[in-house]
Amino acid sequence: MNAKLWTRRILVLAFWLGVWALSASLVDRELLLPGPWEVAKRLAALVVTGQFWRITMVSLGRILLGAALGTALGVLLAMGTSRFAFLRAVLSPVLSVIKAVPVASFILLVLIWVGRDTLPCVIVVLMVAPVVWSSVTAGIYTTDAELLELARVYRFSPWRTLTRIYAPSVGPYFLSACHTCLGLAWKSGVAAEVLTVPARSIGRELFEAKLYLESVDLFAWTLVVVLCSLVLEKILSVAITRLGRRPAWGGRQL
Repeated sequence: MNAKLWTRRILVLAFWLGVWALSASLVDRELLLPGPWEVAKRLAALVVTGQFWRITMVSLGRILLGAALGTALGVLLAMGTSRFAFLRAVLSPVLSVIKAVPVASFILLVLIWVGRDTLPCVIVVLMVAPVVWSSVTAGIYTTDAELLELARVYRFSPWRTLTRIYAPSVGPYFLSACHTCLGLAWKSGVAAEVLTVPARSIGRELFEAKLYLESVDLFAWTLVVVLCSLVLEKILSVAITRLGRRPAWGGRQL
């Protein structure tokens, strides 16, 4: 990354921090809008405590587990519905409904059946699976029919057909879905924690900060959510870039 791009990003960040600081000084009420310095001090105080890291890691673990399970489920559903018309006819309306129903409604419904500590993970699975399913299905349907015919003529094994023909076609769709689902998983998972307040969770900290009118804490934990999301997206972007350079994802070698 060149110096010009870094300079631009720093200037943009400085501009918005200035807007935030100016707005806070004009409001002049910490309860309504704490300034960036107060939030930074509170965040620095939180970071040096073991409790902060336990809370963050627990929430992160729930959300990443839900994202992994939802991704795996979405891929399996895409493979099944692409192969069997009956399965596609049965499951397509269900997956469409899941994508259309608001997250809050799912949280309240699922809370009837599962415990509050498990619910964020389940919600993430429900939010991620339909997105992965639709993207992978699109990739499967765009696979070159001539290459599939070539695989049949030369009697490719199922594994070779998967890695040499389907993977280059489906790979970009799958990786794009993963990038989209990471942000969706983080947002839906934290929202589920806020509504169900499980023990040791970022959502619980946000809820209690709002309940007790601790605006500085509310902003500090919100900043934690934003920073975690940015870090995870950066890690995934690097992983996607590296995977995209491999022949299994980006080439047509047979």
